[in-house]
Amino acid sequence: MKSLVLPPLSALYGAITRSRTALYERGAFRRFKLERPVISIGNITTGGTGKTPLVEWVARVLAGSGKKVCILTRGYGRENPRNRVLVSDGTTVFADCSQAGDEPFQLATDLIGVAAVISDADRFAAGQGAIQHLSTDCFVLDDGFQHLQLARDLNLVAVDATDPWGGRQMLPYGRLREPLTGLKRADCIVLTRCEQVDDLEPIRREIAKRTGDRPVFHARMKTRRIVPIQQSISKAQPQEPIAGFCAVGNPQSFFTHLNREDYQLVLKKSFRDHHVYTQDDVSKLSKAAIHAGAQSLMTTAKDAVKLGGLQFEIPCYSLEIDLEIENDSELKRMILVSADR
Repeated sequence: MKSLVLPPLSALYGAITRSRTALYERGAFRRFKLERPVISIGNITTGGTGKTPLVEWVARVLAGSGKKVCILTRGYGRENPRNRVLVSDGTTVFADCSQAGDEPFQLATDLIGVAAVISDADRFAAGQGAIQHLSTDCFVLDDGFQHLQLARDLNLVAVDATDPWGGRQMLPYGRLREPLTGLKRADCIVLTRCEQVDDLEPIRREIAKRTGDRPVFHARMKTRRIVPIQQSISKAQPQEPIAGFCAVGNPQSFFTHLNREDYQLVLKKSFRDHHVYTQDDVSKLSKAAIHAGAQSLMTTAKDAVKLGGLQFEIPCYSLEIDLEIENDSELKRMILVSADR
């Protein structure tokens, strides 16, 4: 059934996407320009490309140069998606995970003292408000590659080296959000999870074919720290064997990361991206982990923000990661030049 129904839907989705992009390029659809520079970070496939760590990295680069930064995000999966939510003003977090969305809340808590975060589908209106009320002088547009309504000064696209092209099929049959020809709009490509792929040349050739001489930066995921989720946990590190679980766009990359860190992984459990955990989920997961012989549970930082108040039968930890970018001085230069326009 899938092979009969979904390919025509994907073809239709691709045609609509091409038409929409062409109308923006011809000026038939209006683009809105904020009075401050905008650095857009997005992807060409759905979920799991390492975009959120890249957003955090860029925000820190901008703040480190003295910019007052605000992250504009839709806030996928939040309870009232039509509302504007000031998640953080850069000093205080005002919203919880359900109000903000899991990724905006994670960004807000990680970037205290660095950047404000606003969840709003209307990124232009949110940006105007940030200029007026937060004195913002530079924006990071989260998940902005297909948000053509807002003009940007730099277009960064994250491509996951472990699954770069989403099966080369458009949604809903594959994971492409638009045709690969859309990569021509990118100013540069950040190839993520390079540490998990032996040969990057085929991906680089495809990128060059689509973008010409646009720069390509190699990024690796590096463990920042392991954090206990329950306050009652006394041990700083998980006891092995462990059970890994997550609700992210590319769960296999998380499990591969754990294997590369030499954890003895006896159970892997993935939920749908942005899944909201219940106590029943956690109870079943704990029982399955114990049955598999696990002594501890391990999840992602994105998942950890949704687990507060839930009770685990064995200790649970979150893995926090940093992005490590080769030749990062050149990428920083591109970002700061754009931010000074």
